[in-house]
Amino acid sequence: MSITLSVNGSPRQRGDLSDMIWSVPEQIEYLSQFYTLEPGDVIMTGTPGGIGPVQVGDVVEAGIGDLPVLKVRIVK
Repeated sequence: MSITLSVNGSPRQRGDLSDMIWSVPEQIEYLSQFYTLEPGDVIMTGTPGGIGPVQVGDVVEAGIGDLPVLKVRIVK
């Protein structure tokens, strides 16, 4: 599945889950040894190329495949 990130509607990053060093199931299995994962939990991993600074007020949208987009406004 495709991984995307945009800031204020401008695409910043694009990658694919198949490019990850550890698969999603491997990450879940490992983290489950230490944490009880619940629906709605977010697992933060590395990042594809294209990172850059964000400012207060920016809107960051992250998506994976056809899943709903996670939209966050940066606040102080």
